[in-house]
Amino acid sequence: MAEVKSHEFDAFLKRKPLPVRLFLIYGPDRGLVSERAAALAAASGINLADAFSVVKLDAGEIGNQAGKLMDEMNAIGLFGGDRLVWIRNAGSEKGVSDALEMLAKMPPGDSTLLIEAGDLKKGAALRKAAESSSQAVAVACYADDGRALQALIDQELASEGLRISPAARDRLMETIGGDRLASRNEVRKLALYCRGRETIEEQDVEDIVGDASAISTDDAIDAILKGDREGFLHAIQKIVSSKTPVFLVLQGCLRQFQLLEIMRAEMDEKRAPAGQVIATLGRHLHFRRKPIVENALKTWTGPAIRRETQRLQAAILQSRQRASLEDTIAMQTMLATVLQSARR
Repeated sequence: MAEVKSHEFDAFLKRKPLPVRLFLIYGPDRGLVSERAAALAAASGINLADAFSVVKLDAGEIGNQAGKLMDEMNAIGLFGGDRLVWIRNAGSEKGVSDALEMLAKMPPGDSTLLIEAGDLKKGAALRKAAESSSQAVAVACYADDGRALQALIDQELASEGLRISPAARDRLMETIGGDRLASRNEVRKLALYCRGRETIEEQDVEDIVGDASAISTDDAIDAILKGDREGFLHAIQKIVSSKTPVFLVLQGCLRQFQLLEIMRAEMDEKRAPAGQVIATLGRHLHFRRKPIVENALKTWTGPAIRRETQRLQAAILQSRQRASLEDTIAMQTMLATVLQSARR
C-alpha cells in the first residue's frame, strides 16, 4: 500500500475491511494526526472500550528495544480476539522503526499497529519502513489549506443547520488552521454558541473564537514581539487551558520571524519605512496586529532577526527529536525570545 495521500484518506477509510494492519500516521499537524489515528482505530473493528484488547504506549517507552513492540504485537488477548497496539509521539526511536520493518516482512497477525508520529523527513527510518512495504500504510498529515478549512467549517455548521456570513467566514478562516483538532473544536464551540439562529455573524466569531484564543496564537506571538513577558505567560495559560499544543505557538512564532526577515530585508534594500513595507508584504495581517509588527521591524535589525529565526528553527527540530520535552523546549525558547524583544 505504501502511502495514502491526504485527499485519499476518507476513501481509504471506507474500505471494509481495511487492507492492512500496520499504520503510520505522521506530520506537523498534530491534531490531524490524532484525528486520523482515532478514525483508523474505530475502523479496525476492535472494541476500543476493552482494556484487554487495546494497548497504548509512548514511543519513549520502547526506545531502542524493538523486542518490546514485537512482544506486544505477538501477544494474545486475555479473552482472545484481535488486539490494537497504539504508539504515540514516535520520531527517531530505533526500536519502533526496526519493529515496523520486521512486522512488515511477516504475514499479518491478529494485532493492528497504529503509530502516531510528528513530522518525518523523506529518508526517516520510520517513514521508509512504512512506505517501502505492501503490508503497511503511511498517512501524511499536513496543515489544512483553504479548501480543507472551508470544508471543515461547512461540515460542522451543517450539522447544526447554521449558515455563516462571508465576513464571519473570513474572520474565522483567519483564526483557525494551525491544527485540525483545535480548528474543529473551535468551529463546534462557535456552532454551539449560535445554536438556534440561522446565520453566524462576524461579531459572533469575535466574541467566541477571538476571545478564547484557543487556536489563534496571535496574542502570544504579539506579546513576544512586544517583549511583554506577563502578557505572553497569560496568553500561553489560555492556550494550554484550551488544550491547544504549545508547539503551535512555537511554529507560529517562527513563521512570524520569517516574515519579519523578508520585510526587514525589503526595508534595508529599498530604504523604505516599515509602514510602507507592511502595506505591500503584510496585507494579510489583521489590522490590530500591524502596529505591533511595524514596531518590531523598527527595533529588530536584519542580522538579529536571522539569528532568532535560526534559533527557533533549531528549537523546532529539537522538539521533534525529543517529543517528551516538546512543551519545555517550546516554552524556554519563546521566553528567551520575549526577553530579547524586551531588551530592544
